[in-house]
Amino acid sequence: MTAKQPNILFLMADQMATSSLPFYGHPLVRTPHLSRLADEGVVFDSAYCNSPLCAPSRFTLMSGQLPSRIGGYDNAADFPADIPTFAHYLRDAGYFTALSGKMHFCGPDQLHGFEQRLTTDIYPADYGWFVNWEDFETRPSYYHNMSSVTQAGPCVRSNQLDFDDEVSFRARRFLYDYARNGEPRPFCLTVSLTHPHDPYTIPQQYWDRYDHDEIDMPKVPFSQALADPHSRRLRHVYQLDERTLTDAQIRNARHAYYGSISYVDDQIGSVLSVLKETGLDQDTIIVFSGDHGDMLGERGLWYKMSWFEGSARVPMIVHAPVRFAPKRVSESVSTMDLLPTFAELANNNVAPEYAAPLDGRSLLPHLNGTGGHDEVIGEYLGEGAIAPLLMIRRGRYKFVYSAPDPEQLFDLEADPLELNNLAQDSAYQDLCREFRTEIASRWDYDRLHGEVIASQRRRRLVSRALSTGKVTTWDHQPLFDASTQYMRNTIDLDDLERRARFPVASEQHS
Repeated sequence: MTAKQPNILFLMADQMATSSLPFYGHPLVRTPHLSRLADEGVVFDSAYCNSPLCAPSRFTLMSGQLPSRIGGYDNAADFPADIPTFAHYLRDAGYFTALSGKMHFCGPDQLHGFEQRLTTDIYPADYGWFVNWEDFETRPSYYHNMSSVTQAGPCVRSNQLDFDDEVSFRARRFLYDYARNGEPRPFCLTVSLTHPHDPYTIPQQYWDRYDHDEIDMPKVPFSQALADPHSRRLRHVYQLDERTLTDAQIRNARHAYYGSISYVDDQIGSVLSVLKETGLDQDTIIVFSGDHGDMLGERGLWYKMSWFEGSARVPMIVHAPVRFAPKRVSESVSTMDLLPTFAELANNNVAPEYAAPLDGRSLLPHLNGTGGHDEVIGEYLGEGAIAPLLMIRRGRYKFVYSAPDPEQLFDLEADPLELNNLAQDSAYQDLCREFRTEIASRWDYDRLHGEVIASQRRRRLVSRALSTGKVTTWDHQPLFDASTQYMRNTIDLDDLERRARFPVASEQHS
């Protein structure tokens, strides 16, 4: 007899720094709902994104393939419609797939396997946020600047609050509708919030959850000695010099960021509450992760776009206490591993026949305690770079390679703050040589560099052309049939009330 397929609830937060979460050791931030999932679930202590930028990270997460394999280079890269995603695989396996919130799909396909998309996206779907490595000094106006930090503090309302309030509402409505409509298929619902992504502002009630004087400052302040060439380029991109920020502004930004994390936790808690009150929690695997981190002023860096731990690490929890005993996993894994994990969970723990080569590997051996890999491969090909930045994390070491820059090698067990670059240490030359050889075998570096630039040229032309004359938007337009909502004369009142009530009311007899 075939086992029942579990529902999958995939919860995402945008730009969530692992080090800012209490279940990864932060002493101040409070996340009761996520902390409960961590206490009852499998927590991955060394999880990474595969490209520390929103769109390429999400394309890689969705497809299980590295950005260079699918052309998902930056925040304006097209995500091809013929690339299979976890939504395609699960839908093919009989799942009802739905997305509420952000996924930053670029290009005309705004579904990528999701049967329903319950909201629009907060970010544009076109190529307007293009990158130009051939003209690095000309800074596009859409690039991050420091206004998110200099203007940090409480607010009454923001663009992101408007979006995330809708994301959580639509997710809750989906679960209610699923519970009362008799849908026979299991569901895979992705709920993707845009907080705690900058700008660093949050309503007063969340600001007030933290004592301002207790907000911790960066452990590693900016210093010229620590600034590698890529870090200096990033500071140029977001217009930051040594006189731009005050300590007060840095503390304000971190304070608002922590408040945003509590807001995310409350939104997730509201979705989990509906899951429980509808009884769907009994057969639902809950996964929580993110697309990348946030440097939050560490090393004088903000946002993401680098391979330092604050930018590249992500939280990851798999909560299914009946299936997987609660524990911590120390081996390094990545969000690219989620597709094969979801696909195997949907197919009775057996890998389906994949229609495209995967770079990710299933997390089931880790979840089941039967071994598992300890390796992350990453590519950064976006803004602030001038050539590919490639990363290998294996065991205790992280190696970062970019042809124009000095190599970086960090021993993360001995040096978790990445203060000591071992690449020039004579004792580590053999290890660097091994990593360098592996880089050369995994990537045709010059070819990849050329492909990125060719893609940038194409998209600049297409973006310019499509913004001339009548503009046809690619942004997702969620459709709702109001003629079948609430009370209408096309359906008997008693039938409507009976179908909409959950649980079904019992007949009362006098």
